Amino acid sequence: MKILLTGRNGQVGYELERSLQCLGDVVAFDRAGLDLADADAVRRTVREVQPTLIVNAAAYTAVDQAEREPELAMRVNGIAPGILAEEADALGAALVHYSTDYVFDGTQAQPYREDSVPNPQNAYGRSKLAGEQAIAAASIPHLIFRTSWVYGLRGKNFLLTMQRLARERNELRVVDDQVGAPTWCRTIADATVHAVAMLRKRGSETELDFDLWREQGGLYHLAAKGQTSWYGFAQTIVAHRSLEAKPTVMPAVTPIRTQDYPLPARRPANSVLDCSRFTQTFCNLPDWKQALHLCLD
Repeated sequence: MKILLTGRNGQVGYELERSLQCLGDVVAFDRAGLDLADADAVRRTVREVQPTLIVNAAAYTAVDQAEREPELAMRVNGIAPGILAEEADALGAALVHYSTDYVFDGTQAQPYREDSVPNPQNAYGRSKLAGEQAIAAASIPHLIFRTSWVYGLRGKNFLLTMQRLARERNELRVVDDQVGAPTWCRTIADATVHAVAMLRKRGSETELDFDLWREQGGLYHLAAKGQTSWYGFAQTIVAHRSLEAKPTVMPAVTPIRTQDYPLPARRPANSVLDCSRFTQTFCNLPDWKQALHLCLD
């Protein structure tokens, strides 16, 4: 099976390039090799590679910058996934795509299910929802995974920011009235590969079962178990022994409200996703704190 992977240098894409090797021949592109903002390049690349499976891990992820560049965010997150879906349809290929908790407004008290009504509150969330809708409209075999609060040991993310600031400051002031489930990028990659492997033809290591994809594919929430606030996430990061070994005074972590740390893009107060559909169909997902410690260790 030939697999086309986008976003190879991103947090999830970097892990996917490793994890996907067990499924077939991976042809991976970074932004320099394939810019999703260039529609013609997207079409040309898919037609040249001729994949059986497209895994789209590339995205415009600068949430606040998207408020100033909504058109670019829409080209990458909203339009390009639709083009990938069209090309997958023409080839008879399947598509895996990643979305976000930011498609929701965060106002409901309980975790969000796949059938909860989206209501994005920022340009990034609107662009990601448009991408979901474009793929669903193409009626191809697909998996869309909504995830949340993604972190890892590379790139730009909350974990790395907190580690850096903990070594530079005596106090970290962190928002405590937004809740979600921090999710390790490796968890996402490994869970993706497990799901795709379950949708292969019986007895085949390389062929996908498209009837099974149409039956069990679609939209899933994929995030770690449990929930915490950004403040709770920061506390756990600072308390880990990876920082304790450093010759520095451990900083105090102080909870603040969202209004005390204004940003251009509005964030959901509740980003917790109900992942029971994924766990019942494919596999278990780790608790956020357990995964964080594995990552840091």
